[in-house]
Amino acid sequence: MSIKVYVPLDSGSVALGADDVATAIAKKAATNGADIKVVRNGSFGMYWLEPMVEVETPDGRVAYGPVAVEDIDGLFASDFLNGGEHALSLGKTQDIPFLKKQSRLTFQRCGVIDPVSLEDYRAHDGLTGLENALKLSDAEIVKSVTDSGLRGRGGAGFPTGIKWNTVREAPGDQKYIVCNADEGDSGTFADRMIMEGEPFVLIEGMIIAGLATGATKGYVYTRSEYPVAIRIMNEAIEVARAAGLLGDNVLGLGKVFNMEVRVGAGAYVCGEETSLLNSMEGKRGVVRAKPPLPALEGFLGRPTVVNNVISLCSVPVILEKGPEFYRDFGMGRSRGTIPIQIAGNVKYGGLYEIGFGLTLGEIVDHIGGGTATGRPVKAVQVGGPLGAYFPRELFDTPFDYEEFTKQNGLIGHAGVVVFDDTVDMMKQARFAMEFCAIESCGKCTPCRIGSIRGTEVVDKIERGEDPELQIELLRDLCETMKFGSLCALGGFTPYPVMSALNHFPDDFKPRALDIAAE
Repeated sequence: MSIKVYVPLDSGSVALGADDVATAIAKKAATNGADIKVVRNGSFGMYWLEPMVEVETPDGRVAYGPVAVEDIDGLFASDFLNGGEHALSLGKTQDIPFLKKQSRLTFQRCGVIDPVSLEDYRAHDGLTGLENALKLSDAEIVKSVTDSGLRGRGGAGFPTGIKWNTVREAPGDQKYIVCNADEGDSGTFADRMIMEGEPFVLIEGMIIAGLATGATKGYVYTRSEYPVAIRIMNEAIEVARAAGLLGDNVLGLGKVFNMEVRVGAGAYVCGEETSLLNSMEGKRGVVRAKPPLPALEGFLGRPTVVNNVISLCSVPVILEKGPEFYRDFGMGRSRGTIPIQIAGNVKYGGLYEIGFGLTLGEIVDHIGGGTATGRPVKAVQVGGPLGAYFPRELFDTPFDYEEFTKQNGLIGHAGVVVFDDTVDMMKQARFAMEFCAIESCGKCTPCRIGSIRGTEVVDKIERGEDPELQIELLRDLCETMKFGSLCALGGFTPYPVMSALNHFPDDFKPRALDIAAE
């Protein structure tokens, strides 16, 4: 029987050389006459160990990493195919501390299974949630999701069950499920990871959403920058269709649900649900005014559920284990688990799924291990390029929607980007305004013009042109953008700017004056 050797196909791992490692292992095995099967799995999200190679042994999977092509001869000489000791030995995969301490619900199979093997997915309890859902009425499915406390994981944190029920009760002969996989925030990669490593859980979640709301067609909208995710999702959809999981007779029970992948050009604003819907309809990706809500008049004017990837991927475990099981994780009104993506200048960058409630300090210092440079942490941006910068004085803030709101921050898609003490926070504030100016759809004046003026004001502060007046003007401009913008792009851009101003005022001293002093 062939020995299974796992090498990730995840984009992050491939960028670090996983394809070359997989090829080298296969060639060396052929030369040595070793009977192996190379399985291209997803990543566990421990990127400082990638490419991480695993070998299936009688005692479980054993890991080695990070593996380079030049390490292959040594691994074979050390009998790694039988779990032999080597300088890159990591022990049993599931015993690696970073992985062992997590509460993996949504990502429980990511990295474990062959992403496009439905048989492998079933063998690890996949489709149990769907099978349970098929025994329930639409209202009972919605109640389970509502009772679980699941909220939108894309950033808004809106209760998923309420959105589903609105679509369920909306009149219409055609309804849609749209998965927002347009993951554009810096420092975020959870959507990509699960689409590349466990696509069937997204398919399962979307089918359940369709059963709950009466929708018979689903779309995964993602960006052209995700070629591997697009390929894997399309392949998984075809496998699911061939197995009767999708189509006009889901699992032979007379239910209808079809789905496909749609690819956008990568405009950041298309992460906003109404811009996304416009893009799907072949229009410019610009924000729509609300009302009407997409739940009532969404894609092609029909009732539409628009949910983030992680929201939909959380649904199968709720239907499998029950809403009470899921709700037991977390704190306050933030229930369940959240896949935290740790990036930037950090020692242990990767994905860490855990129940809400860890403090920011625990995430950065203990899980992330502090900065990669070894210098002190100066600031942490949570929630992507529109998220607030948190200084160390706020590291006791629990990872919870309401607690972050109290500190004028947001969790967003749970990206955590770490900066050491060399970062210039005035430049970061300027970047926020410049980013908004570049990515604005142009629909509303506060965002379109405010972001350009904001960039100009920060430049004036740096040049020393009446800095106190310019700072006052910048604060006023942020207030206008926050409350006057049509969507979150313009509305949230003030978060990084104001947090930089409030927590790091020394960084806003005019640079022209510093030069003169020298």
